[in-house]
Amino acid sequence: MDNSNEFAPVYMRHDLMIEIGRLEMAMDHLEEREQTQQQQLRPRLESRMTHLLSELDHLPA
Repeated sequence: MDNSNEFAPVYMRHDLMIEIGRLEMAMDHLEEREQTQQQQLRPRLESRMTHLLSELDHLPA
């Protein structure tokens, strides 16, 4: 009997939380970059964060 499907949402949640943490750290370190880099990176990071949070919201509890 394969129980891997039962744990899939747990692993997905874990992976999403790790990636969200990485994005939060990247956003925290944006201020150390030049203004032009900040302006280029911030929208991409915010978009990715929005996507990940949406994915997290749609996982089963």
